[in-house]
Amino acid sequence: MDPIKYFTFSMIISILGIRGILLNRRNIPIMSMPIESMLLAVNSNFLVFSVSLDDMMGQLFALLVLTVAAAESAIGSAIFVNTFRVRGTIAVESINCIQG
Repeated sequence: MDPIKYFTFSMIISILGIRGILLNRRNIPIMSMPIESMLLAVNSNFLVFSVSLDDMMGQLFALLVLTVAAAESAIGSAIFVNTFRVRGTIAVESINCIQG
């Protein structure tokens, strides 16, 4: 197994995720997709390190990251739906006036 290929794949996914966040600042659900892809890159790094070092901790961390990402997606989707119901839009320009 050559881990360099997998690290290169993970780096490309991370760069695309950062680029997606920086280039799209108008729609919040589309902004959350690059964040999920960066979490995928982190998980692939954990898994490659786990396999190359013959240790189970990387797989456990990947499972933890997947669980947190699922909870973050569910909560974020609920916030998006609630914001859309109240304001009628989920554009970033209209959400900056939310105060809590």
